[in-house]
Amino acid sequence: MAWFQGVPLDNVPSAETGVLLVNLGTPTAPTAGPIRRYLGQFLGDRRVVEACPAYWYPILFGPILTFRPRKTAKLYAAIWTKEGSPLMVHSRRLATALQHRLGDPAGIRVELAMTYGEPSVSAGIRKLLEAGVRKLVILPLYPQYSGSTTGAVWDAVAKELRRWRRVPELHFVADYHDSPAYISALATSVRAAWAEHGQSHLVLSNHGIPVKYVALGDPYQRQIERTTELLTAALGLSPAEYSGCFQSRFGPTAWLQPYTDDILLELVGNGVKNVTIVTPSFAVDCLETLEEIGVASREKFLAAGGEKFTLVAPLNESAAHAEVLAAVLAGAGVPVPASA
Repeated sequence: MAWFQGVPLDNVPSAETGVLLVNLGTPTAPTAGPIRRYLGQFLGDRRVVEACPAYWYPILFGPILTFRPRKTAKLYAAIWTKEGSPLMVHSRRLATALQHRLGDPAGIRVELAMTYGEPSVSAGIRKLLEAGVRKLVILPLYPQYSGSTTGAVWDAVAKELRRWRRVPELHFVADYHDSPAYISALATSVRAAWAEHGQSHLVLSNHGIPVKYVALGDPYQRQIERTTELLTAALGLSPAEYSGCFQSRFGPTAWLQPYTDDILLELVGNGVKNVTIVTPSFAVDCLETLEEIGVASREKFLAAGGEKFTLVAPLNESAAHAEVLAAVLAGAGVPVPASA
């Protein structure tokens, strides 16, 4: 019976509600070794790659983890900051901003975790339960649900909680793709970019997933389409003034289309020389926003004849983002204090 974890009740600062923010994860350094460890954990998760292990693991632990880390290390090195990985830096700052928005951690305590790497979901849950939390809210930083992201968070939460004798009241936020606060914050960020750089054709680039996942019931594509519908309506755009697309495909299988780079080249071919890129499926800046879009896609667009490429940053650790998450938590029944 010692396999079960206990929750100490004495001499521990108590918080009634614990909020665990969860993001994907990141290598600890922009070098091949840490990237290999990270990719092994990430791509080895059957939520991420739904393939038979007997087929997939020899490929993953053979050519992919032999050659890909060195190539990926160069990309990470180009965006790495003095504080570390952008995804980790912005996620930590966002957790701090949300804690500030929610007030005294003795009432509502916020912890950050990563599905892959550190700080782990297990470590985050342990911190909260050992602080006396009786209500646990899991908030994945994925506005739109996919089994390959949000579903993987649930797996990690369930794996840890099955070890605890006293399981807390649990609320799991599956998505917030149509949250009015989320849509409003995105619209405000786009308007701010237009005010500074001039309005141009809006490209909504979202992380892709394999088509077969959608065919099996994943709601991600439908939720992306709903976010696109709400955001473009808030901005007052006609269908001719925006394009929705998907990025970050991996492997030979078919992924959701149209692909972002194809859309950018098509726009140039149709005479659209100025674009504004927004990435609604990304909560914070990461390799996919900073390098894939901010460097590689920008270069392709300009080389094809484009003239102005304006990239709207994700909400990151902004006060607006903290307000979005506070509104999502309020919808989950957390007694969120009124904003000042």
